[in-house]
Amino acid sequence: MSAAFELEVGQVVAERTYAISRDTLVRYAGASGDFNPIHYRDDIAASVGLPGVLAHGMLTMGFAVQPVVDWLDARGWVSDYQVRFTRPVVVDPVDGASVTVVAKVGAVDETGARIDLTVSVGEQTVLGKAQVRVTAF
Repeated sequence: MSAAFELEVGQVVAERTYAISRDTLVRYAGASGDFNPIHYRDDIAASVGLPGVLAHGMLTMGFAVQPVVDWLDARGWVSDYQVRFTRPVVVDPVDGASVTVVAKVGAVDETGARIDLTVSVGEQTVLGKAQVRVTAF
């Protein structure tokens, strides 16, 4: 492993909470081109059996990896990133949603590390098996 990383399994390398509002969803829809109405209309979300307007999955995935990218800075790069979507992020029209990310070292080897992400809203995990492979320079 490169000297750029001095890591131990179990070490928390990043932690962040993101506030998501309905405005956030509209901005993301414009940037991504994903204008599916389940991401901004309560009536449509309810008509398809959803508990409310949902954050875009890729938005949640992007928020989840960002603390790792910021922690890496110029010491390495993300060489692989995978998640399983386990629960939707419901965005309340008034209170929004808070997504918390905890990035912890899961494994270390000679080329880098596997960073395991715990991504939750309240007490519920929303991404499962969220893992980032970081490679050192």
